[in-house]
Amino acid sequence: MFHKIVNYCKACYDELAHKTTWPTRAELTHSAVIVLSASLVIALVVFAMDFVFKNLMGVIYPG
Repeated sequence: MFHKIVNYCKACYDELAHKTTWPTRAELTHSAVIVLSASLVIALVVFAMDFVFKNLMGVIYPG
C-alpha cells in the first residue's frame, strides 16, 4: 500500500516537473486582463439590470 502511494507521488512530481508546459509571464498577464475585463463587464450588466428593475418595481409598486 505504501509503495503505491510513493509511486503515485513520484509520478505526479515527474509530470509536473518534466511533462507540463507552463504559460509564460506574457500569457498569464494577457489572460488576467481578459478575466478582469470580462468580470467588469458582467458586473456593469448586473448593476444596470438591478437599477432598471428597482426603478421599474418602484413605478409598479409605489411606496
